[in-house]
Amino acid sequence: MKKHTKKLISLVLTFVMVFAMTATVFAAPADTTITVGEGDNRTYDVYQIFTGDLSGDVLSNVKWGKNGTGTLGEAVPQTTLDAVVAANSITAEDDKAAAIAEYVDLESEKFGTVSAGEPLTAPTGYYLFKDVTVPAPGQAYSLYVVKIVGPTTFAPKTGEVESFKKVDDKNDSNTTEDTVAWQDSADYDMGDMVPFQLTGTLPEDYDNYDAYYYAFHDTECEGLTFDAASVKVFVDGNEITEGFEVVTEGIKESETFEVRFANLKDIAQVNKNSVITVEYFSELNSGAVIGAAGNPNEMYLEYSNNPNSEWAPSWGEDNEDNDNDGQTDEEDEKEGPTGETPVDKVIVFTYKVVVNKVHQTGVDEEGNPVYEALEGAGFTLFKKDAATGEYVAVGEELKGDAMTTFSWERIDDGDYRLEETTTPAGYNTIAPIEFTVSATHELESAAPQLLTLEGGNMFTGDVEALTLTADVVNQAGTTLPETGGVGTTMIYVAGAVLVLGAGVVLVTKKRAA
Repeated sequence: MKKHTKKLISLVLTFVMVFAMTATVFAAPADTTITVGEGDNRTYDVYQIFTGDLSGDVLSNVKWGKNGTGTLGEAVPQTTLDAVVAANSITAEDDKAAAIAEYVDLESEKFGTVSAGEPLTAPTGYYLFKDVTVPAPGQAYSLYVVKIVGPTTFAPKTGEVESFKKVDDKNDSNTTEDTVAWQDSADYDMGDMVPFQLTGTLPEDYDNYDAYYYAFHDTECEGLTFDAASVKVFVDGNEITEGFEVVTEGIKESETFEVRFANLKDIAQVNKNSVITVEYFSELNSGAVIGAAGNPNEMYLEYSNNPNSEWAPSWGEDNEDNDNDGQTDEEDEKEGPTGETPVDKVIVFTYKVVVNKVHQTGVDEEGNPVYEALEGAGFTLFKKDAATGEYVAVGEELKGDAMTTFSWERIDDGDYRLEETTTPAGYNTIAPIEFTVSATHELESAAPQLLTLEGGNMFTGDVEALTLTADVVNQAGTTLPETGGVGTTMIYVAGAVLVLGAGVVLVTKKRAA
């Protein structure tokens, strides 16, 4: 048989099965109505194992149904009924499943289908219900349900899986941010190691799986560089070092890495209430985007979603029938025995500071200063380190003979100091300028946005370009009066006049004599 024929470990016996043989001539069983519960939008294939007359919890005059392993319409031997009833007392779920699986053929044509708004009329009897609705993200197929059927309404037996991605925000200039606060957005400097967290839950019906595949899929943008060595895995807050692998090769081209658990059942600490957490770091690199789009990081969780299947992934490349179900690994893969949670995204922002060097060249008609670009300056930007209280240079001095605009890219929020470390000839050096870059962004959002970006009164923030811009004015030096220059000239002139005057007097006296 196929694996799903043999695999009925997830049976739910909602009625005690009691069968009675009372006659060798049978009347036709009465018809009854099967419906699904309110709010259940699933569709179920219905397989008829036995038919019979129902009185309370007792099914009598039992005959083989359409999907039973006996001949349709013939009486079911008492030995068979005794064996099925005996399954109720079997403690091991695998053995109970095997006992009942012998009497239903899931490869045969189904008896019918039941779904919301479309009840099924069927003779009273013993039926199996198989969920055939493709689960929504985060959901799984329902358990097989085996019931004695009179007028019947039932609900799916399943669970839901959730996953979340978060990022921690740090500010180098603020020691109060040392406390970890996982959220959906953050801002960082180039070269910073950005901490991320992935979280996954397990379904209520986790115990009904023999094997449980679980894999975190993570996709980073070009502005983030994943550090595989930084990965840590926790079960309910306690770190584990076995039972998983970090995979960066042979995965989807669009993805950065996976953290795979081939079978969570191999990790003793895991139960249906467990929370699985992955933490790691990625470096904000020189390719990080400066702009409203930010640097997104996405994840989703892949998980086993069919408790009626014995499928577990094969890590070999032979593509053989490793689980002995009559199908190759590739065919198993196409069956879709795993589901996926919705994609969750966080964003890392980074900013740019721009300084325009200018000097005043005059005033306009209204008396306002007129400025023009000024060449020949050089600037160094410093950022305050909260750990030491000192200002540390953000890169080297920016300068150039013809440079009038200076920019520092991929910086974080924090406290800064701008110093003019080269001053244009003929101009006064400006006093150091201290300013604070501050930003607010959505902390809990499916698509976090930057809300504000400020740099004090001096800078103008642009939340689309993620840029802070300011004009820095240099004042020209003052030409001061010099002593000795003009006074000496006047002495020379006066002396010349006296000499000329003396000459005139001397000539006049000689003529008079």
